Amino acid sequence: MSWTDERIDHLKQMWERGMTASQIAEELGGVSRNAVIGKAHRLGLQARPSPVKAADAAARPAAAAQARKAPPPPKPEPSVSASEEPRTARPQPKPAVPVEAKPAPAPQPAPPAPAAGADAPPPPPQPRIVSVGPGGFLRQGPGEMQQPIPPAPPRRLVPAKPSPEIAGKTSLLDLNEKICKWPLGHPGEPDFHFCGEKVNPGFPYCVEHCGRAYQAQLPRGTRRPPPPLPYGGPRVR
Repeated sequence: MSWTDERIDHLKQMWERGMTASQIAEELGGVSRNAVIGKAHRLGLQARPSPVKAADAAARPAAAAQARKAPPPPKPEPSVSASEEPRTARPQPKPAVPVEAKPAPAPQPAPPAPAAGADAPPPPPQPRIVSVGPGGFLRQGPGEMQQPIPPAPPRRLVPAKPSPEIAGKTSLLDLNEKICKWPLGHPGEPDFHFCGEKVNPGFPYCVEHCGRAYQAQLPRGTRRPPPPLPYGGPRVR
């Protein structure tokens, strides 16, 4: 609903009479309380204090006056402690009477220990705790540890005597860069040895064994064909 001149005049009259915004909105109809307050603010009407704050301000002086009229609370009586009691009530301590010191008794000798003889009972056996380590071996206790065994002295290597089969022949231990290394015999035989002759310069064998070890290849046309392979093998062209 729009604000007409009549409604504005009616609003000003009710506002001057001291009616609240809710009462004015109810009287006008079609407007809310906030709309009435906003219109009054735009019209520049005199603002009024809040009724809640006015009631609090009126109640404060009444409460202060009532507090001034109330009698002060009674003061608590001071309690009399034990230290403030009259001294006459305390019993006077009696003077200490000196007591004569008595001599200390002489220490008595300890009874003699029974002699270790046949009549003395043997001590009970102490249980022995054994710890089993990984693998099932028994670990030694602190009292069972033995001193480390000193290492054996180094043995003196003595060369073995050559067998009578290779006496005076070149063995494996006699080889060097100046003698022929051509093997003679089978390694499993007792008379197995090496040539031992002077080497051909630049070769590991002597002149005779170099002729056996190094042979010139025949021309390709004079070579013999390889033997035929067994059945199922590739064909030789």
